[in-house]
Amino acid sequence: MPSIKTTALALAATAAVTGLATAGVASAQTPTEPAAARAAAVPPGYQIVTLPNANVPNFQRRTVYCPGSKHVLGGGGEAQGNGAILVGSFPTPDGRGWIALGRQIGYNDVGISVYAICAD
Repeated sequence: MPSIKTTALALAATAAVTGLATAGVASAQTPTEPAAARAAAVPPGYQIVTLPNANVPNFQRRTVYCPGSKHVLGGGGEAQGNGAILVGSFPTPDGRGWIALGRQIGYNDVGISVYAICAD
């Protein structure tokens, strides 16, 4: 026959697992928030800035900056062309813009577009 201590530990473990499982189910069943609530969650001054596609020599960096005093929250780049490869996509060291670079196999240049997600 198990001791009272062993039984108590087993009950506590079962309660903890049941509580975690119930919490997981409850959060999974939470309805999605309305569009108005999602819009309110956008940071002040939110703006996407685009540097349109242009052909540049392979591995040449293209940089787009946030306007005014805004800072970059994220960004990306796109390499366009046959055999085009995006080699790098990262923020500027000062946090004010986004850099992208690429190359195109068999060619001396590549089309690169750059995008920055900015906010105040």
